[in-house]
Amino acid sequence: MQIEKIKGNQTEQLFKAVLELKNMEECYKFFDDLCTISEIQSLAQRFEVAHLLRLKKTYESIKKETGASTATISRVRRAYDYGNGTYDEMLGRLYPDENSTPTIKE
Repeated sequence: MQIEKIKGNQTEQLFKAVLELKNMEECYKFFDDLCTISEIQSLAQRFEVAHLLRLKKTYESIKKETGASTATISRVRRAYDYGNGTYDEMLGRLYPDENSTPTIKE
């Protein structure tokens, strides 16, 4: 697992702070202070790419819909398929009625 690579006191403090956020407004304010607009947009784009992979969209349609490069889509795909399973877990919580078995071909 790659989790060990990111573990540390600073990361733990950050994640604890995220878990303390009470609502969407606090979340927006916190990430606005913490990240650049570009960083937030990149994170949001990756999560949407994972969502579209979950919906079995093609790379081309994902690229058109999100503006993500094929390199980004491939990176998210690897994490989605071989990572810790949290993309699918979080998307399943947000969209419980959606199918979660991606079968995308490049």
